[in-house]
Amino acid sequence: MHIKSMLALSWLAIGTGAGSHAGAQAPIVIKFSHVVAPDTPKGQAAERFKLLAEKATRGKVRVDLYPNSQLYKDKEELEALQLGAVQMLAPSLAKFGPLGVKEFEVFDLPYIFPTKTALYNVTEGDIGKGLLKKLEPKGITGLAYWDNGFKVMSANRPLHHPADFKGLKMRIQSSNVLDAQMRALGANPQALAFSEAYRALQTGVVDGTENPPSNMYTQKMHEVQKHMTVSNHGYLGYAVIVNKKFWDGLPSDIRSQLEKAMKEATTFEKAIAQSDNDKALELIRKSGKTQIYTLSVQEQAEWRRALAPVQKTMEQRIGKEWISAINRESAK
Repeated sequence: MHIKSMLALSWLAIGTGAGSHAGAQAPIVIKFSHVVAPDTPKGQAAERFKLLAEKATRGKVRVDLYPNSQLYKDKEELEALQLGAVQMLAPSLAKFGPLGVKEFEVFDLPYIFPTKTALYNVTEGDIGKGLLKKLEPKGITGLAYWDNGFKVMSANRPLHHPADFKGLKMRIQSSNVLDAQMRALGANPQALAFSEAYRALQTGVVDGTENPPSNMYTQKMHEVQKHMTVSNHGYLGYAVIVNKKFWDGLPSDIRSQLEKAMKEATTFEKAIAQSDNDKALELIRKSGKTQIYTLSVQEQAEWRRALAPVQKTMEQRIGKEWISAINRESAK
């Protein structure tokens, strides 16, 4: 309801921007909404894109940023984009499964990416491009993949072995794969919006969660979690997407300038993602509020064995060919 009430105003803004290029009296406004803090890798990259886009187009485009779910929560933002209430998002890749593009859930599979190199070979190659193409029938154009990093697990008790998860209520994004992952560990998955995670952890609605360290730190989740395990068991990344009708309606020169700005912002984002996570982990350690544990080689092998069946379970949903293609790429 909130989304549809903003729709008329949004298309009016587009009409006075993208629809009146000849007069160029008003800038083309791109509302860029996201759910994380401005000082996360995604938040910083959004700021960088805004600066680059406005400079490259000499003010013909204005990018308005709305971080921290100011406009929409997780479940609302994709509908808002499709309706045209916002023009640009950078949702986590898990969000496209509920939209009907289940192939993106391949990114949620535990331990599917052994290294960042393997990950980038997928996102920057034919597999990544092929996945973005699948968004077009939904009225969405994919522009880039942004990185956040490998995830840690947290709870109010130590998580060293799969058996330690038994009975825990673990917050996850809405994802069939992540649901299966937590169940394979013996936990009870609870799908909650990112903006609701801190409060749920604080009040005991859930016992723990998974996230890259930068998200844990910027949302202060470490303040309400006594234990964290550096498991690197899964990956969290984003796709920068735009409303297809809006994007296709832009003049070609403006679109080209925005594509260049996005490419530069993406290079910047990938460069800071790992360092931000490293810094966040150190800040969490220094806070003294959370005890950080890193899995041994033997323990990680134990986690891999417990989570290995998830790939097989998800073959029919995601598509065996996509899982096999990524496994082949990761093995190179």
